[in-house]
Order: sequence, then C-alpha cells, then structure tokens
Amino acid sequence: MNIKELKEMIELMNENGLAELELEREGMSLKLKKASEPSFAHPMAYSIPTIPAPRSAVEAAVAAPAAAPVPPSNFKDVKSPMVGTFYRAPSPEAAPFAEIGQMVEVGQVVCIVEAMKLMNEIKSDVRGKVVEICVDNTEPVEFGQVLFRVDPTK
Repeated sequence: MNIKELKEMIELMNENGLAELELEREGMSLKLKKASEPSFAHPMAYSIPTIPAPRSAVEAAVAAPAAAPVPPSNFKDVKSPMVGTFYRAPSPEAAPFAEIGQMVEVGQVVCIVEAMKLMNEIKSDVRGKVVEICVDNTEPVEFGQVLFRVDPTK
C-alpha cells in the first residue's frame, strides 16, 4: 500500500462521514480511526424559531387530507431472526418453500436466510394462509424484518 492509496481511503472516510475504516488485503491489515474532538472545540449552535407564512384559503383547501388510520390486522408476521440474504427456495431450480395463498403449519420451513455462508432454515411460528411475501428472493434482510404475513384465521 502506498501513500496515495492511504490518502484515497482518508478522503473516502471524509466524503462518507465514516469514523472508522478497516481493510484486510494480501496478508495486510489496516485500521483507520478518526480521533474524537474535544467537545469545547465545537461552537455552540442556536436555533431561531421561525413563524410559518400564513396559508391562503386556496392552499388550505388544496392541502392533502390526513390519511385515514389503518385498522389493525390480525395477520401474524414471520420475521427474520438474523441479518443475511433471503432465499425463497432451497436451490435456484427448486420450488419455493411457501407461496401466497398456501397454508403453512407451525414449524414448517418457509425460507432460508444465509448468514456467513451458513444456510439457516426459517420456520413458521404460526399456522395459517400466507397472504404476503414481504421480501424479494436474494434480497438482504435485517434482524426482525418481516418476511411473510400469515392469516391465522384461514
């Protein structure tokens, strides 16, 4: 690694607001971390409240009405227990584990979430009909993200 590459990494950190950057390449490990500045180095910021301009009667009439509250549904969510990549089927050629309109049982595998090269079967914790698949195949998912919505009354 040369000075030019190091400067580019520092610029990358500054442009993206990164406080830390770690790189491993060809048996070399590099960790860049910005030093925290003392709090007295920052000037005090004050906000001055502003008074909104009065709206005309026409603007008020044209303003969008407030959205009606959505009634709570009785659907149960099957959520991702980890961060990873969502797969609907065990292989690209295989049929999906679950489809919209299909009945699923408690403990039935509904998808796979790959995390750190490990394929983790995700099982339904509710019995019912799949009403929505909330993630596209091969998309990244977060911990707690809804994967499926199941109607337990069906």
